[in-house]
Amino acid sequence: MNSPDIGIFAIEIKRNYFLAMLIRYCAIIFGCLALGELVVYVTALPLSSSIIGMLLLTFFLHKGWVKLQWVKAMSDLLVANLGLFFVPPSVAMMLYFDLISANFWSITIAVVVSTFVVILITGHTYQFFRKKMKP
Repeated sequence: MNSPDIGIFAIEIKRNYFLAMLIRYCAIIFGCLALGELVVYVTALPLSSSIIGMLLLTFFLHKGWVKLQWVKAMSDLLVANLGLFFVPPSVAMMLYFDLISANFWSITIAVVVSTFVVILITGHTYQFFRKKMKP
């Protein structure tokens, strides 16, 4: 009587475990996004639900309720494929090319000014927290 090849079963178990872990990691990240959606829906905050979701994820990581290794693999996968997320908006921009070209300068000025404002606010926030953390 031939015994089945144990190696095939081990590979299958590892593959299923890997998929289960990716689903778990994905559920944590998208669960925070769903909580952000709920917060925006309930409170009518004028903020993006994805920003609220990432702030909630940061809070959960800081409190230790979510471990970094639980979300690191999925976040690394998402960051590695980040370029793919720019394809749909780029294609959609082609549909609105007339509108964009009519408002080109106002869009350009808004993008440049908001970029500098974000850089300034981020820098000052970093300096503020860095001074607070120094003993």
